[in-house]
Amino acid sequence: MAPTKDDMDAAPTDDPNRPAPDGAALELTVDGRPLRVPDDGSTLLEVLRTYAGVRAAKDGCAPQGQCGCCTVLVDGQARVSCVTPVRRVAGRTVTTLDGLDPEVRHRWAAAVTACGGSQCGVCTPGIVTRLVALDDKKPQATTADVDRALAAHLCRCTGWQTVVEAWELQRDGDPLVALAGRDLAAATARATLECGVPQDVGPEVSLGRAGFAADTAPADALVAVPDGQGGWAVAGTVHAARQAAGKVQGRRTTEPASPPLQVPDGDWVATLATCWVEAAYVETDASWCEPGGQPASPAANGGAFGAKRGSVLPAAARALADEHGRPVLALWSREDVARQGFKRPPVAGGIGADGTGVLRLVAVEGVEAAVAAVAPGLQLEMVEVPGPPVSSAVRAAGWAEAAALVAAVGAPSDCVSVDDGAVTVVDPVHGGRATVRVAAGTVQVEVDAGEVLDAVVVRSYCIGAVHMALGWVTSESLTVTADGEVADLTVRSFGVLRAADMPHVEVHVVGDGAPPARRVSDAVFAATAAAVWRAQGCPPVWPTGTLLPASPVDAG
Repeated sequence: MAPTKDDMDAAPTDDPNRPAPDGAALELTVDGRPLRVPDDGSTLLEVLRTYAGVRAAKDGCAPQGQCGCCTVLVDGQARVSCVTPVRRVAGRTVTTLDGLDPEVRHRWAAAVTACGGSQCGVCTPGIVTRLVALDDKKPQATTADVDRALAAHLCRCTGWQTVVEAWELQRDGDPLVALAGRDLAAATARATLECGVPQDVGPEVSLGRAGFAADTAPADALVAVPDGQGGWAVAGTVHAARQAAGKVQGRRTTEPASPPLQVPDGDWVATLATCWVEAAYVETDASWCEPGGQPASPAANGGAFGAKRGSVLPAAARALADEHGRPVLALWSREDVARQGFKRPPVAGGIGADGTGVLRLVAVEGVEAAVAAVAPGLQLEMVEVPGPPVSSAVRAAGWAEAAALVAAVGAPSDCVSVDDGAVTVVDPVHGGRATVRVAAGTVQVEVDAGEVLDAVVVRSYCIGAVHMALGWVTSESLTVTADGEVADLTVRSFGVLRAADMPHVEVHVVGDGAPPARRVSDAVFAATAAAVWRAQGCPPVWPTGTLLPASPVDAG
């Protein structure tokens, strides 16, 4: 039976199900308790998760050392544990989020929850740990200092702004008072609606205790990782499995990304061609299963923006558990996600002044009705090209691009309109409405989400959607070779915007708030993409390579 959140909170530092190491060993102190581990070349992260039972330190990109999810303190200094050989910290003191002073930890958890600074909760423990170290080192730290500290981290959900606001609240305010009175059940309902899978909202999520599959697998579970030959390397620990598979760190190519589709010929007013992009969700796919049991969901507390829908990991975990006659945890690394995870289908299209045109997509099923609702004048063409798998479940796939083309020319549409530079989009699938205006250094968002349920969660998801859309248009791409192989395998090669690159986002909720509640973040995503593109003058290829202009430009 998988441990519960309470079990994780009370778990002893030494995992009693792990045998004491034989032969050469190393000793260190973890969260105030002595720990003896084998000297087998493991990283500090592997040791913490395997032998110390630590679940606050997450594996988001190991061994790349680029997402910050595994950040811990070594003798009080923030350290990325997935690239730290445990030999380097022998005899030293390691403090994880779980080992921080309880008052500090719970104050931070309340602040993050009160501000909407955590959604899935995978990145938050590492971020909090680093910002605690920043506060200890520099009590008079500024928001610029926080932005610099956050440069070591990747958060895909929140858009950074709410994380900085949480830091300000724990520094200057009373997080417990700010959190008091929130209906967290209503917040959870809104988060579940926006996420598309069951999701939890509360301080425990901010502490990394949201029940992720990699965290809840039984202690005696075998670990399976792809062996690079289409099968699985299975061993007793993550370290041993990756050694058996011969895993090496993924690389970033020097080759530029380019759109895989050509814009069709035509007398177009505006054209658009997009590159491959990576959803860049931080929690890599994982699932565990007991023999004959029901596999754990890879989505857990985050839907990966639709990219985990249809993940192969549950079936693999079930088959391997049946084969080995004991629980098996199947894991993808960051490189596996980049190579095999579902991607947004790239497009290439052109549109005339009257709204007629052609939109080509890398072949995918399930987008036709939404595209037709947004852009009735666009003819849809599906094209087979070599590349990673694509999915229509990825956030606003196909119809967000169609909305951008319609907004570029101001063509008639029941779902898209432009008024004085502001772009309004109605989600053709979920019904939410968003209006986005790009001003100098600011993105102004107005939404009608129906029954609000929880304004903090609505705001958090809106800011996160702005962050994703802004990166999609301006900076994000994935290089894929002519034969379809993904060449960009590191987190930093995806082009996700840093905290320092984000403009300020203002969110206003309008309407009477009457039921039913409607998902609004996809509409914000599409409206932001269209508004940013118009503000830049509608350059024909995404990413455009430039952030927001100093002042808005009407491409009208």
